[in-house]
Amino acid sequence: MTGLRAALCPVARLSLLMLMLAWTLLGVRETPAAPLQDDRVRGNPRAPVTIIEYSDFTCGYCVKFFRETWPLLQAKYVDAGKVRFLYRDYPRADQGVGVAAALAARCAGEQGRYWAMHDRLFAQGPRLDASQFPHYAKAIGLKPDRYDACVRQETYLESIFEDRQEANRWGFRGTPGFVLLLTKDMSGRVETPVTVPGAFPFNVFQEQIERLLRRAGATDAPQSSLQTEPSLLAASWSSGLTGPPPKVNEP
Repeated sequence: MTGLRAALCPVARLSLLMLMLAWTLLGVRETPAAPLQDDRVRGNPRAPVTIIEYSDFTCGYCVKFFRETWPLLQAKYVDAGKVRFLYRDYPRADQGVGVAAALAARCAGEQGRYWAMHDRLFAQGPRLDASQFPHYAKAIGLKPDRYDACVRQETYLESIFEDRQEANRWGFRGTPGFVLLLTKDMSGRVETPVTVPGAFPFNVFQEQIERLLRRAGATDAPQSSLQTEPSLLAASWSSGLTGPPPKVNEP
């Protein structure tokens, strides 16, 4: 900065000093980097139905869903372009391996490998060892220095717990929890979404998805002709909750 001042004429130097003073008085800080794109979405972004999962990598029932139900959902609906699938974090504890696993997946996402880490973590089962996460990062092709810095700085810690708060607003108090709704309804309450509180078998999801797909195909029909979505196990948004459902950040 000293060399720059010396190279400026008196008028330019005065302008520079005034600009620096204005920045100081206004409390201007360096513009933060734009938030990284959230790539925790699988499937066609224009799919008519969206499923949101709130989950913990150390949850046994979440692992059960990943191993038994997810492959069927993926084959029949996600890969077919009918459903897009969003993953959200719900660490059951405020610290520990569950939070570390969520951070590991988020930091892998910085390098475009979120789902590779997500799948690797769930494939290991619920008894995770955080000391192995750097080895997983290397195995899926991450740049170690960048991954280590992201984990060390806990870049996504606040966002992880924001996901949990969002899940709580849906009424979930455990994992896993799922929200099924029409994609067009993501930005506000048009129809009552369906919540599935637990690792239910594939046929439960299939029934609700098929009903939503029928509704999506009847968008031009009069509102009175559309069948009202029933609550699933009395766990829909209307059960004891007030106000609109939380607006989920689009990926």
